[in-house]
Amino acid sequence: MINRIFVGFDRREPDAWNVCARSIMAQSAGPFTLEPINSILLRRAGIYTRPESVRNSIVFDEISAAAVATEFSIARFMVPHIGNGSGWVLFVDSDFLFRADIAELFALADDRFAVMCVKHDHAPAETVKMDGQPQTQYARKNWSSLMLINTNHEAVQSLTPAMVNSLTGAALHRLAWLPDALIGELPIAWNWLTGYSDAAIDPKAVHFTNGIPSMPGYENSPFADEWFSYARG
Repeated sequence: MINRIFVGFDRREPDAWNVCARSIMAQSAGPFTLEPINSILLRRAGIYTRPESVRNSIVFDEISAAAVATEFSIARFMVPHIGNGSGWVLFVDSDFLFRADIAELFALADDRFAVMCVKHDHAPAETVKMDGQPQTQYARKNWSSLMLINTNHEAVQSLTPAMVNSLTGAALHRLAWLPDALIGELPIAWNWLTGYSDAAIDPKAVHFTNGIPSMPGYENSPFADEWFSYARG
């Protein structure tokens, strides 16, 4: 079986996507596919229609009346539609570094659930993150940054493009479109937040949630040396 992986892509941060993809390829032996996803690609395909505006060089989602941190902030929720019938698929933000075989993560998939994620209790005090982007506060923050998604589950199939194009970003990110009982939990090692997660944990996937190491101020983040080794190719 081929594991299908969708990685968020932001044109402003190509190094992030490259490192994430290269680390997956270096660590993983089994068959998989890597597919970039963002709002630009989906608009071209006629799937993504959410209205946006630009204010002081910051993109705002008009439905949410909030800033859009990346070009895949909401586009990720089209994965159930794009991957429909593919079984279990993975969505992951681009600011990840994988240190273990992705097959280990897919092996945790449990058909009782529609979505599986690390259930962080994350409420950062900062108001700004990567490259000057606003640090938005919302319930279940970072749950949606890495999601195993059961595209065969009827609850996932009910998340139509029309819903993704009309629900607020907060409702989408906190997985309010799913009953809580259908959200399974993954080990924190698969979404280890730099600067927040327990240093005693040996991460399988490092999430540079505030900024990737190539951004000023984040050069000395934990595991930055490994990130730079992939960035150099």
